[in-house]
Amino acid sequence: MCFTVSVTTNKTKKAILDYLNSNAGVQMHFDFDDFGDKHLVSGFSHPELPIVKQGSIELGEWGLVPSFVVRDDQARDIQNKTLNARNDTIYERKSYKNSIVSKRCVLVVDGFFEWRHTSNQKIPYYIYPKDGTGFYMGCIYNTWTDKETGEMKDTFSIITTEANSMMEFIHNSKKRMPLIMHKDDIAAWIDPETTPETVVHLMKPYDESKMSAHTISKDAGYASKDRNYPEIKDAVEYNEARQGDLFG
Repeated sequence: MCFTVSVTTNKTKKAILDYLNSNAGVQMHFDFDDFGDKHLVSGFSHPELPIVKQGSIELGEWGLVPSFVVRDDQARDIQNKTLNARNDTIYERKSYKNSIVSKRCVLVVDGFFEWRHTSNQKIPYYIYPKDGTGFYMGCIYNTWTDKETGEMKDTFSIITTEANSMMEFIHNSKKRMPLIMHKDDIAAWIDPETTPETVVHLMKPYDESKMSAHTISKDAGYASKDRNYPEIKDAVEYNEARQGDLFG
């Protein structure tokens, strides 16, 4: 699963600008100067985060709202259940099956957070690109219209896949991980004309050799605390997690 991510104007902005420089004609529809750093942000707060669609980069609200939802109160309820979409059922689920066909996007993040379960505690990890750039997470989106107010907004879900061996160790309760795209695959992923066969092929676990991870403070797991500060991602050692040292 993936319910918490890190998105900052430093790394995420660089990753987006790198994408823009490689793809002529893509329009940026928000200003990074108005986008505050989110060192640790939970999907359950439904933040607006930068998503790459074909031809544009927008702010999308985390938690996909399907078109059949009518009112905002219904939207809020369903968003708590659509933060993630499993790759193995995405073509079957009512909430996702239309979006996976032609409304695919990429969420750009610094990294994400996950918890390892031991005999007596949950140990938080920060997972990030080994090359220090950013992750491009494969997502689906829907532009939802509130039938009562006429308000329109982009909403999205992060797709999850089976875990690679690194994430099997870290996320040992569910053994899932977010879909992370190779940069060269983004064009095919966001193209609405890409065939279902190719889409399925792209929904595979990311190469763990390109990932790093370390344990962090348990404050990361407390929603009641302020977690939006850079040091939340600093390494903290736990005796039961020494194997995590291999992920540096």
